[in-house]
Amino acid sequence: QLLRFIVSLTFRAFPDLNFDPVVLDCQAHGQPPVTIKWLRNGVKLTENEHLKLLPNGSLFIPKIKHTKENSDEGVYQCLSQNRYGAILSQRSRLTIASISEFVLHPVPTVVPEGSIARFSCSVTSSPPATITWELNQSTLPLQTNRITVLPNGVLQIHNVQIEDAGRYRCMAANIGRRLHSEEATLTVIKVASPKPHQRPRIIAGPQNTTVSLHQTVVLECVATGNPSPVISWSRADSKPIDIYNAKVLGNGNLIITDVSSKHAGVYLCRATTPGTRNYTTAAANITVLVPPTIVERPESQTRPRAGTARFMCQAEGVPQPRISWLKNGEDVHLNGRIKMYNSKLVITQIIPEDDAIYQCLAENEQGSVLSLARLIVVMSEDRPSTPRNIHAETISSSAILLAWERPLYNADKVIAYSIHYMKAEGLNNEEYQVVIGNDTTSFIIDDLEPARNYSFYVVAYMPMGASRMSDQVSQHTLEDVPLRTPELSLTSHSSTDIHVSWQQLPTKISRGRVSAYKLSYRTAVDDTVISVELPNNSTEYLLEGLRPDTIYLLRMAAATRVGWCEPSAWSSHRTPKISNLKVPFAPVLHLEPLNCTSISVRWQISQDSVAVQGFRLCYHEEGQPEQPAILLQPQAYSYTISGLDPRRKYHVKMLAVSKAGDGYQTDQTVSTPGCVSTRDQMALTPPPPHQVTVLTSNSSAVSLRWSHPAFPPGKTVSYTVRCTPLGTRHVSAIRYIQTTKQSMMVQNLTPSTRYEFVVRLHVDQMSSPWSSAVYHQTRPAAPSHPPAGVRVTLIEEDTALISWREPSEPNEVITHYTILYASQSAWMDGKWQRIQREGIHTMALLEKLEPGTIYLVKVCASNSVGDGPFSDIVELPPKRGHAHRSKNPRHSDSFPDAAVFSDGLYHIDQRSVTGIMVGVSIALTCIALCFLFLNGWIVFRINFLFFQVEMRASLYEAGKTVLRYEDLPGSPPLPLSSREIIFGPLHSESSNNSEGSQETGDSGNYSNEESNEDNPTTSQNSRTEPLGSDKGNAVSELQPPFKVKNEEMRGGFRHPTLDKSCNCSS
Repeated sequence: QLLRFIVSLTFRAFPDLNFDPVVLDCQAHGQPPVTIKWLRNGVKLTENEHLKLLPNGSLFIPKIKHTKENSDEGVYQCLSQNRYGAILSQRSRLTIASISEFVLHPVPTVVPEGSIARFSCSVTSSPPATITWELNQSTLPLQTNRITVLPNGVLQIHNVQIEDAGRYRCMAANIGRRLHSEEATLTVIKVASPKPHQRPRIIAGPQNTTVSLHQTVVLECVATGNPSPVISWSRADSKPIDIYNAKVLGNGNLIITDVSSKHAGVYLCRATTPGTRNYTTAAANITVLVPPTIVERPESQTRPRAGTARFMCQAEGVPQPRISWLKNGEDVHLNGRIKMYNSKLVITQIIPEDDAIYQCLAENEQGSVLSLARLIVVMSEDRPSTPRNIHAETISSSAILLAWERPLYNADKVIAYSIHYMKAEGLNNEEYQVVIGNDTTSFIIDDLEPARNYSFYVVAYMPMGASRMSDQVSQHTLEDVPLRTPELSLTSHSSTDIHVSWQQLPTKISRGRVSAYKLSYRTAVDDTVISVELPNNSTEYLLEGLRPDTIYLLRMAAATRVGWCEPSAWSSHRTPKISNLKVPFAPVLHLEPLNCTSISVRWQISQDSVAVQGFRLCYHEEGQPEQPAILLQPQAYSYTISGLDPRRKYHVKMLAVSKAGDGYQTDQTVSTPGCVSTRDQMALTPPPPHQVTVLTSNSSAVSLRWSHPAFPPGKTVSYTVRCTPLGTRHVSAIRYIQTTKQSMMVQNLTPSTRYEFVVRLHVDQMSSPWSSAVYHQTRPAAPSHPPAGVRVTLIEEDTALISWREPSEPNEVITHYTILYASQSAWMDGKWQRIQREGIHTMALLEKLEPGTIYLVKVCASNSVGDGPFSDIVELPPKRGHAHRSKNPRHSDSFPDAAVFSDGLYHIDQRSVTGIMVGVSIALTCIALCFLFLNGWIVFRINFLFFQVEMRASLYEAGKTVLRYEDLPGSPPLPLSSREIIFGPLHSESSNNSEGSQETGDSGNYSNEESNEDNPTTSQNSRTEPLGSDKGNAVSELQPPFKVKNEEMRGGFRHPTLDKSCNCSS
């Protein structure tokens, strides 16, 4: 496990009076054992009586020392180490609190009554001192609105009164000590009224300020005038002033607290006479210093021995951070294998000793920050031996043939060869690498510089690792003719001469040792060319005896031992006119390419020259017409020509202008470099895109637009947009998107999330730094997922409970849930019933359901933005065991409710399945037995019953017909009827009770409250109807026996019970 610091160090200050003990915390986490050492100002500290190392790694200083000879003040770092390597902490400065003598004392002031008095004082202290003011050695009362004390120590007294006169001094104090300044006297002069009108005048304006993050900035603005001017503030870039951190103190001073990068810029103070357009302004620039932050961190790598590792590191800050690299807490030793290009660390021909922890250190005046990565070197025992007998042969000025023999061992396992080469002379030369297949043992390197010495070696690769590097061999490329001629500078000191000067060609351009120069010239109207050959060490030549006021054309060629290069294009120069007037001498011109599109022009004029009224500058590309002249002020001594094309030669001319006329002219040529050098990368890094803005956005997309610096036409420019969710700890959450346009829509973002957007430019295989960051929060979105785990449970015959869980990964607080439910028939018609519940609830009751009906239910979640999707439909079946359920709780069965989940399946356990099977078997058996029993007995019992009824006596009364069965004394009991045998014993139940019955369609009866209370036993088993005719019809005679039997038969087959006696009364 790699090391990491749990407690980082911070800047700390302690008083120098009490010499309090100090504890510097440093705790590192990693695979034990972990050892911690301390450094002060880069030097390792040893433990002694004055410095104690605590068991947790902290440094304890019992008593602070602060003398000229020995002081504990300084920069501290802790070094933590375990078996994997070592890491160094950030720097922490221990400062002893102190106050220096005043660097600025208040000065005596005399002001008229009613005007403004101002005093200031300044002191250097650590930590910053608090400044207060005294009048006549008494604390200055601040209860009046006329007196303002600024945090920077300035005292302002507006509308000065006579009683304000006196002796003023300031007092500076911090935790270390306090000091008093010298006293200054304020004298107030009484003036007669009325006062004359005065235009506004700023007597104390804002000053350019450099401030660190989170500090406070004071921009003072004091103005006088009659009437008193009104003070207002604005920014030069037209951006609004931050109303949350900025406020106006006193009569117009701007105070900005908790300063951040967005507060940097130019601020304008404007003093305006009320009711008029008379105003005056003052400006000041705020520079906000920002500590470094690493925007591109190095990544840990695993590489085989003899491989190559590249660690990238980019940092931002103000000023731009410096980047260096540490290996196991110490500076990386750069050599031929280990090199640093800009901020990139490259390790070639990796050896086991390179296995370590590497840290990228970015630091500026505001602090430092580190980021670590580990290099793991993979060792393989079954590696090929090194390639043998390396030899090189020069082919030309830019090509060398390299050949070798295959390794002696495991040559059949080699899959590729890697050729490494670099310049042999000089320091910190970059190593280049070419990888070829295993089917050859020679290769021509053909992109070398002429007249250069190169060193080569070869490495054999196999799937499990690489061989050691072969022996190195050196070889020199041949010379070639110079790539181009020197740039010429042409001046005239008289009307008959031209002074020609040039610089020696650099080795890369000369492509060998220059042996001679050839200068050729002629007039513009004469074809006769005069050539002068000059020695190789020449850098100037004076052409004399020329004609005045004549245009001369000049060019030069250079040669090596191989031959002459192509001569340069003709450069023109006009010799001055013959004049008795004294004109300015030719300026001494210095041209320097700033980058591939800009040239810096600097010049000097001789002190003996006449007074100069200005300068005239002209330039043009070789072979192109001359551009209009640029007029420059006499105080100017530099100018930047921009918007040029790369790899072009430009002619620049300059002369000074005086009252007597134009001075002598200087002509000079300069070539712009290419924007990319494929090897040494001599060109500067391109500037980053600017004005990155967010155009539009929604919950999942953001539209960006940006601008790029000026580039010549035809350049292929691309961009990389980095999108980072703030607070993320996962590198996988950072997105890099490529585009060739200056705008892009970043899709698939998370709603309600704050993102950081930066843009990088790529041109000619080079990349710019990241642009300034733009922060934007995506809008919220409706829930993207339905509620989970929807479950419906029948708790009463007409009531069900529905429950659910919140949607997974909610984007915002759920405001309410919507439940839709419908019977199957209503669902077919698209008719849903709707209920809503607040977002804090995750269950609801479905009431007034129709018993025995299957219901369909679904749920969705909603927030302040909108509704989310509905869940899958869940089916609610009726109660198991009954088609209907009685409202009487005594009718509820003993089976548990059937629970239905959102998967649409009934979850029934094994015992329930077994019970169902047994019950179905018993029911089928009983039905079969009952059917056989009925068919055998029903005919016999009906005939026997007819006979008994016919034989019994009947009692007849007038107006009433009574059918009564009587038992004769001593006779045997009447046999049971077939209906009694099938349906059980008959019950004597009045028809009045039966009339209250209601049919339910269940196996029993649904009875009203009254009948249930009177006879609860029969409420389920009896159902009766009147057996006679309506009450209005009188029966005057006994019905025939078969008629009665027919009535009994009809009633018997329709009703489960029959009374023993039936009274039919009219």
